[in-house]
Amino acid sequence: MSLSSAISTAQSIFSNTGLQSSALATNIANASNPDYARRVGILTIDSAGGQQLKIERTYDNGLVKQTMYSTADAAGQDTVQEKLERIRSLLGGNDYETSPSTYIATLRDNLQAYATKPSESTLAATVISSAQDVSNSLNAISSEVQAMRGQIDQEIGDQVRELKGLLKQFEDVNNAIKAGTATGADVNNEMDMRERYLKQISKIVGIRSFTRGDNDMVLNTSDGTMLFDVNARDILFSPNAAYDAATDGNPLIIDGVAMTSGEDGNTTAKGSLPALLQIRDSVIPTYQSQLDETARGLIEMFAQLDQTASGLDPLPGLFTWEDYVAGDTLPASGAIMDGLAAQIKVNDNLVKSKGGDPTLLRDGGYDVDNEGVASPNYLGNANGDASYSTLLDSLVAGFETDLSFDTLSMLDVSTSISEYATGSVGWLEQLISESAAAKDNKAAQLTRVSEALSNTTGVSLDEEMSLMLDLEQSYKASSKLVSAVDEMIQSLLAAV
Repeated sequence: MSLSSAISTAQSIFSNTGLQSSALATNIANASNPDYARRVGILTIDSAGGQQLKIERTYDNGLVKQTMYSTADAAGQDTVQEKLERIRSLLGGNDYETSPSTYIATLRDNLQAYATKPSESTLAATVISSAQDVSNSLNAISSEVQAMRGQIDQEIGDQVRELKGLLKQFEDVNNAIKAGTATGADVNNEMDMRERYLKQISKIVGIRSFTRGDNDMVLNTSDGTMLFDVNARDILFSPNAAYDAATDGNPLIIDGVAMTSGEDGNTTAKGSLPALLQIRDSVIPTYQSQLDETARGLIEMFAQLDQTASGLDPLPGLFTWEDYVAGDTLPASGAIMDGLAAQIKVNDNLVKSKGGDPTLLRDGGYDVDNEGVASPNYLGNANGDASYSTLLDSLVAGFETDLSFDTLSMLDVSTSISEYATGSVGWLEQLISESAAAKDNKAAQLTRVSEALSNTTGVSLDEEMSLMLDLEQSYKASSKLVSAVDEMIQSLLAAV
């Protein structure tokens, strides 16, 4: 080896060691940064055939994409679980103390006690109070779940704004990466930043990506809708001012296509947006239909029936509804009446605080149009017997009598009112159970994938320390080579 070659080799080693040392220092400084990909030195051949060291970021395309998918799955499931737990809290928590089914069971027990002692006016008042608890529960829960839909609309609007902001930031960094790649500049930091935006976007909506020339990236949603190509696509959403049982939520439109909501307890939602749509447009409307059918079943079961065989239509009895006027027929059996749960109430003529008489429940034939007119054709206790219990016994038996319910409520179409109300709780509990199990599984999957990505592209301090020792030895070897060359040159000059 000539002296000039030795000097050139030493210079190359010093240069490469300096680059690797700089990359090592950057790695150590970002050891705790989850969005940082480790920098490594790669020996390459330049256009002249010479060797040069290039600093590149570690990258695993498959793991990055799997992390995005798992992030979207976990975010969607977390959102569904949170909202289901919120609905359960409206029913009194894990024991469902304030659910309609609990109050209906209490009403049945109190009515049974009154039927055994029909002369006890205090028992009659207790039955009416229990009935008010049932109607108040249906009113309150119906109002709360519809208010919850309005709150979800606001959350959707907030997340749409956040998504638009992320896409704008993604566009800026994507443009920087394209420009830097075209000119040969170092874009490793920008690549880290773009990957961080991908993870944040995945929490809101599931995405699929592919990269074109110059590192230009294109994004589609999980269901194939174009989300970003050179620039972000239009995202349109308008929240409703208020919700009731008959209100449909407005769609979320991306690039002219309505987003598909998730399904089932183990939700298919990719990201929080389709999960919010699932709760707003599927879960709550289904539960609302169960509340409405429970209310309709109670009105039907407690209706006053014609006692004279004259063929008269049933009239509201213990339970009626706010919009009822004289001459209205009862809601059709087996068909949902939207919003009935919000309107059901106890007949004022049975409520003592409103001037009514609770013992009329025993006798039948009480006023339903608030005009002070009795209904003699519906009177059961014509003789005014204080021990009369026929109507009360039939009402107690009604708790075990099958009624018809709408198939759209997703529960049994023929069952008793008690079993139907309990089935509604069971339906919600099953969704929560499925969601909780899926949440644990998807969280575990995300953890495993994130760890695998971190092990591949993250910084290990032990590894960096080992590399530091290697670089130190390389530097020492280069220094010795330079010293040896210097001695040889000095000797040569002395001889000359």
